[in-house]
Amino acid sequence: MIPKTLIHHIQNNILPLYDHFDLAHSQEHANTVIAQSAKLSEYYDLDKAMVYTIAAYHDLGLKQGRESHHIDSGRIVSEDEILNEWFSREQIQIIKEAVEDHRASRSERPRSIYGCIVAEADREISPLRIIRRTIQYGLKHYPEITTQGHYQRLCDHISEKYGEGGYLKVWLPESSNATKLVELREMIADREALHSLFTSIYEQETK
Repeated sequence: MIPKTLIHHIQNNILPLYDHFDLAHSQEHANTVIAQSAKLSEYYDLDKAMVYTIAAYHDLGLKQGRESHHIDSGRIVSEDEILNEWFSREQIQIIKEAVEDHRASRSERPRSIYGCIVAEADREISPLRIIRRTIQYGLKHYPEITTQGHYQRLCDHISEKYGEGGYLKVWLPESSNATKLVELREMIADREALHSLFTSIYEQETK
């Protein structure tokens, strides 16, 4: 059971912070991670309030920049004294570590099952969604580059992260990410189809 007061705090004070980030890290993204985390947590005997809080806080560090946002997100957790109302210091430490461990480029397994869950939920490996979010991020942070530049950035990013030998790892067998990763890799390999899809989504995002 998630306390109603915690839900109120997160919905009114935490999730609105995502409105200041790029479209790829909006409230929609945060709510997707919350929903996917809740779904994955059903396979385990876990504290649902902790799962909910981890998902809600996982990207707050983006206000300091992307490079170390996972560490900054963990710091925000540890400094948010209102969390003491619902969690012990030991629980807050687990929440902090899970938030720090969620980043896809992390090569080591997260330190707890809570970290594994938010890491899997954050990946949301949906080929179309990933391509759209990559374009959205590029338009927000690199508005000066050309259309071809955005396409090349997309190819480089998804190949490095999701391609064969990419750094992304799947941590939980209950997740559908492994199957979706195969689908995405097939899309990456078909550059003609990828370019066509990029063009369609890019035009939608730049209208």
